[in-house]
Amino acid sequence: MGTLYYADGSRVAVTISDRELAHLKYVMVTKLRRGEPFTFSWDIPETEGGGRSSVWVSREIPLQFVFNDTAPQDMNRAWLDELSQLASTVSGLALTPEPA
Repeated sequence: MGTLYYADGSRVAVTISDRELAHLKYVMVTKLRRGEPFTFSWDIPETEGGGRSSVWVSREIPLQFVFNDTAPQDMNRAWLDELSQLASTVSGLALTPEPA
């Protein structure tokens, strides 16, 4: 399991698998390099009260990607395309199941 840290005054930690995190990192960094802010949403586990949370992601707000595995992930091009398209919508970026 990896962790995405988002610091907008308070440090938010989102725990997800290294594979998911690698794909999110690719999409997020690509968007931010282009100067394109976006929203990112995730489900909050029932053990933490449940629900859903969203944050505004822009160049001005620090992100940190922490992976448990030292080996880089093989990227799924179809999943990257799907996540990139989501990040460009009003609803914003959210994890979807990895396509085959």
